[in-house]
Amino acid sequence: MSQYGTQYLPRMGAGPSVVIAGGGTAGHIEPALAFADAVMRLRPDARVTALGTEKGLDQRLIPARGYPLELIPPVPLPRKPSADLLRLPGKVRGAVARVREVLTKVDADVVVGFGGYVALPAYLGARRRVPIVVHEANARAGLANKVGARFAARVVAAVPGSGLAHAQILGIPLRHSVTTLDRGALRVEARARFGLPADGPVLLVFGGSQGARSLNTALAAALPGLVHEGIGVLHAHGPGNTPAGSDVSGSAEAPGASGYVGLPYIDDMHLAYAAADAVLCRAGAMTVAEVSAVGLPALYVPLPIGNGEQALNARPVVDAGGGLLVADTALTGDVVLAELVPLLKDPEQLAAMGRAARASGHADADERLAEVVFGVIRK
Repeated sequence: MSQYGTQYLPRMGAGPSVVIAGGGTAGHIEPALAFADAVMRLRPDARVTALGTEKGLDQRLIPARGYPLELIPPVPLPRKPSADLLRLPGKVRGAVARVREVLTKVDADVVVGFGGYVALPAYLGARRRVPIVVHEANARAGLANKVGARFAARVVAAVPGSGLAHAQILGIPLRHSVTTLDRGALRVEARARFGLPADGPVLLVFGGSQGARSLNTALAAALPGLVHEGIGVLHAHGPGNTPAGSDVSGSAEAPGASGYVGLPYIDDMHLAYAAADAVLCRAGAMTVAEVSAVGLPALYVPLPIGNGEQALNARPVVDAGGGLLVADTALTGDVVLAELVPLLKDPEQLAAMGRAARASGHADADERLAEVVFGVIRK
């Protein structure tokens, strides 16, 4: 009998059926989808099914990438283990039952979880039925992955020190368009796409899908100085937020006339990376992984909430010489100018920091994780 119970029988003569659980936020969904893409590149006969809920970005992001989405009831997670969690309240029981229906429906060979409120019921539903692989993207593991790691076949993490015992360090699965990006080859096209100046350094600023108030405020204060120094700015300020270049960005017909381009959201992030020479950003796990993978120096400003994991996410890159770290409370326009203007005006330092950033990353994490999962299925 398999260690996973009598109900787990690998299918014969067919590609693997892989169930991914990483819904809710882009930080959970994007690594799951990058991993799914790698599975399909390596095993075109595979089937990948995603678990998600009606909340979050699941229904927007997952079907758009071509993967079937099976909805389960959302389960709010406490920050720490509690008596309610141990007693499996009704919402958890309902979600677990729904997960088991899906696993039977798709004849699942493995469940691969990436944390978040979809992962916990996925782990509980798969336990003793289907083998589990846990991936932790952050420097400190969340509750769902702490639970799942207790009975997973394999545990992998992006960086050391996640708190998950015996975790193999693989990095974060990233989109193929990011890990294979040739910034130099796309530079001219990318700058034309965003209406940025063809020549001179460009700073990319973003703070997540909703923007980041402290980054926006500091950039607005620094923008006249950046423009004066001939530095272009591509700024994703977030929906509903005011562009930082309201006073200097030129006319509506020529939004990049001053070198500043402000957008609510950037869909083609690979082109944004190709257009840029350095980045001002938060330090979420996906952000750090992508920025370092494409070889861009960055000024990381960790989000000052939670247990400090964003600062820990950026620390390996900063220690390697590929980035700088500034506390959110210390970020001002003057700090932006003091830290980034000398860097952006020094091509040799930009290149050296870019090489250090790239060397600190794990561009092949998607396919390495896929091989781990295939090994679990074979075993």
